[in-house]
Amino acid sequence: MHDNVNVDIRSEIGVLEAVMIHDPGPEVENMTPGNAERALYSDILNLSVARKEYSELEGILGRFSQVYKVKDLLSGALKDQGVKEKLVERVCSTAGNYDLCDHLLQKSNEELAGLFIEGVVTHKNTLTKYLSRERYSLLPLHNFFFIRDAAIPMPGNVLISKMANKVRERESIILQTIFDSSGFFDTKTLRINSDEPRATIEGGDVLIARDDIILTGIGTRTTSHGIDRVLDMIKSEKQGKMNIIVQELPLSPESFIHLDMVFTLLDTDLCMVYEPVIYRTSKFQTVHIIIDNGKVKSISEVRNIPEVLKSLGMDLKPVYCGGRTDIWTQEREQWHSGANFLALAPGKVIGYERNTRTLDELNNNGFEILSARDVLSGKSDPNDHKKAVIALKGSELPRGGGGARCMTLPLKRKPVIW
Repeated sequence: MHDNVNVDIRSEIGVLEAVMIHDPGPEVENMTPGNAERALYSDILNLSVARKEYSELEGILGRFSQVYKVKDLLSGALKDQGVKEKLVERVCSTAGNYDLCDHLLQKSNEELAGLFIEGVVTHKNTLTKYLSRERYSLLPLHNFFFIRDAAIPMPGNVLISKMANKVRERESIILQTIFDSSGFFDTKTLRINSDEPRATIEGGDVLIARDDIILTGIGTRTTSHGIDRVLDMIKSEKQGKMNIIVQELPLSPESFIHLDMVFTLLDTDLCMVYEPVIYRTSKFQTVHIIIDNGKVKSISEVRNIPEVLKSLGMDLKPVYCGGRTDIWTQEREQWHSGANFLALAPGKVIGYERNTRTLDELNNNGFEILSARDVLSGKSDPNDHKKAVIALKGSELPRGGGGARCMTLPLKRKPVIW
């Protein structure tokens, strides 16, 4: 495929050199209205449309970085019989179904990689199974194309997420296997060392702003207990000063599940914000934690993320999701991932074209609006502009509850000159 990647993420905006993705497959359609809520969806998607939209994202990524795909990487890792047996045992244990082990071990590496993601239909060979209304012995990973959540690449290592919902636990297990055993990545994986069920953390809540600054949300998916475990890891390194900025998020609606649904970085001097949460509320705290040489030096409340970032030397002008004036439009566009942008480079970002007021705000701040179709055809080139946003089609994908940042796992970025 490609040369080995030294996984290293020290910003949200450095030139993207390598990224991992998982394109939506049959697992997305392996749900019904009856189990959509368990699958963490509020609706079921049209896979054929979602795939067409996703192909734009994949095509753009392929033009600007090395792209690694989960299924290919997982199939490669399974060539090692020891890895295969260990992963099968771990997956069956997590699912509480050891009866599946022999069945799974008989499959080819490619088939097994597919089953791990798409699910295993129950073989009705007992009365209990026959009477069960559960279609799957191994549930499909409906959310896996939102790959960001299951792992958190950081400076020098990868933190494997501890997912808030058991239905997504296998995603983290698969990514840890890929990082540890595929042979394509030079990195060390870390896991939260805690049996505390409340200690959860997901990648959508963690933004690596700078070498010494980590932003994290706290809400329905990432808890204070999970962040405390990460603080323990940082303290154990005992190297220099680290700033952790924690933003409390509303528990509803579901569009606020992660920090990157209300705040993302666009350039060395610009950030995308959902104003009602980032600026207008006093109900949800913003907390600044300073760790210095292995000890917590201070924990204090601050006014908002941009203000504390400015005090740390990152002076970011806000660009408003949904525009500056109409709260209804802000709510609508935030719901459809209007604040969720992925940076290909400083000032070169990807988002959905349906969020027209957000794009207008970007345009007012110097961004040229380019359609993904024109970029893929060669009609437009983001490198011809100082700042550009590549606008993806988005009718089905946003209904899954995420945007370009959610659907990508950056592995390596070039350093940023601040």
